[in-house]
Amino acid sequence: MPELRTPAERRQQAQHLPPLRDADAAAIQQFLDTAWAEQGLARQSLDSYRRDLEGFARWRDGAGGGLAGADRQALFDYLAWRTRLGYSQRSNARWLSSLRAFFALRLRRGERGDDPTALLDPPKLPRSLPKALAESQIDALLAAPDVTDPAGLRDRAMLELMYAAGLRVSELVNLPANAVNLRQGVLRVTGKGSKERLVPLGEESQHWLQRYLDTARPALAAGQAVPASDGTVPMFIDAARHPLSRQQFWGLVKRYAALAGIDPAAVSPHGLRHSFATHLLNRGADLRALQMLLGHSSLSTTQIYTLVAREHLQKLHSKHHPRG
Repeated sequence: MPELRTPAERRQQAQHLPPLRDADAAAIQQFLDTAWAEQGLARQSLDSYRRDLEGFARWRDGAGGGLAGADRQALFDYLAWRTRLGYSQRSNARWLSSLRAFFALRLRRGERGDDPTALLDPPKLPRSLPKALAESQIDALLAAPDVTDPAGLRDRAMLELMYAAGLRVSELVNLPANAVNLRQGVLRVTGKGSKERLVPLGEESQHWLQRYLDTARPALAAGQAVPASDGTVPMFIDAARHPLSRQQFWGLVKRYAALAGIDPAAVSPHGLRHSFATHLLNRGADLRALQMLLGHSSLSTTQIYTLVAREHLQKLHSKHHPRG
């Protein structure tokens, strides 16, 4: 079978898989309900689990007891199939993590006597350091939107807030209007696992948020109420009075990067979060405080930024020291 490398080709191949069987759909839903109840996983995490499990279940098409009855050989075969389709090592590692969680639950509930993922080693992933923009690049990016236009003023407020608070893109686009307290200068963020944290806002982000709320948001809302599907009122909306999606904001970041003279391929919404963390650390921020600001459950996740800071210092030394 020829290798299929592009996402479009992989999606086309997946369309030829048989539909999901009822038994597999029920097993997946039971797992997702339990994961949500026990771990409080965010919608994006549950959606990822669902896609991974449904893809494997459709590929098996009920063979050998379907998804719940899969053995180690079936997992090997599916992993080989994914490799031929050109899925990345990172994608395959995430799929294996989803299967581990699924079978761990069935083992715990006594619905299975073994775990077929037990002896499967995850793909080895290269360590990739977060890519942060230089402070001058951040300044240029934040200044790129046309703030005389309501949508441009909204975009400036979003960029300022994301960099000032180190938000994840999902946290930014899902931010309810009542999460911001400009009088106290704090932001209440609901992160992964529905965990809340309070993040201080700087004067610049407060300034642009206030301008957006005073002028741009009323113009975009056209004087009408803007409830979200869950009943909350979204902070950031488009001209159709809908909350912006992650994909929309991704496109905005790319467009403003180009206007700022930055290679769009080197910029992503998450890069603003990386820049927030790296710049704080470079200026002497405490690692524990940074962990709280980012909403990391483990300090080891935050420590990756110390490697970024060290790499930055090494480059400065090599460039400026007479014997570098």
